[in-house]
Amino acid sequence: MGDTGIRLVLHRLSPSKENADRLAELIAGNVEDERREVMWGSPGTMLAAVAMHELTGETRWLDLWRESAAWLRAEWDPETGLWTQQLYGRSEQFIGPAHGFAGCVLALSRDADDEVHRRAAETTARYAVEEDGLANWLPTSSMQSLRSNRDGSIRTQWCHGAPGVVASLARFAPDDDEHGRLLRAGGELTWRAGPLAKGANLCHGTAGNGYAFLALFERTGDELWLERARAFAMHSVAQVARARTELGRGRHTLWTGDPGTALYLADCLAGGGTVPLP
Repeated sequence: MGDTGIRLVLHRLSPSKENADRLAELIAGNVEDERREVMWGSPGTMLAAVAMHELTGETRWLDLWRESAAWLRAEWDPETGLWTQQLYGRSEQFIGPAHGFAGCVLALSRDADDEVHRRAAETTARYAVEEDGLANWLPTSSMQSLRSNRDGSIRTQWCHGAPGVVASLARFAPDDDEHGRLLRAGGELTWRAGPLAKGANLCHGTAGNGYAFLALFERTGDELWLERARAFAMHSVAQVARARTELGRGRHTLWTGDPGTALYLADCLAGGGTVPLP
């Protein structure tokens, strides 16, 4: 949200010193943002700093990342294993990548040590809800059950639930039987739940869920996960076509529209990829 993402895209297309300097100011000014999450907070601008370092090779971007990472690690609650988000006028501890724990770990894992991976794995296991070989995660730590949403539904999508946790953490979780089993159980739930009726998008749609399969394919090398990712891709194509017929137009945003779905299709063709965060 805000200028940082827009200016990052601009720098990919038409780099300039003025734009880079303004990006550095925005990232530096967001180091201690109280939201502590990917969409508005420092984890998101940390990912932008990493992307700028990859584009330019300038060490100032790593310095900005390290400053943000030090603050974010200090804010990691040792009792709950989560971060506290100040969002929408309330204080909450989210678990998924869109607003909470998984997104913070993703930002830290770009250059993390064993302690980050250990703490992340412990928290992932702590908040997993397992049943019959399947696993899901509550949207927030305060929820009493998977059906505690206002409409009584169970979230199984990228922003909240198993798909986002698996897609964010599969490549960073310890390589042991317990955590591998838990992540596969989250992937299995994602498959059995099926494509999302909400649409083809990344945030809460079929394409976003499919990235859990690509992450598990990268982790395990098991072709089953790639087959499942491509099956979701074909369903998402049909969803986009149907929505365009019904509405007379496409949807134009990255997170809830057709561009994100197109990137997912490209990754499925390539045989791997990650959710298109910076």
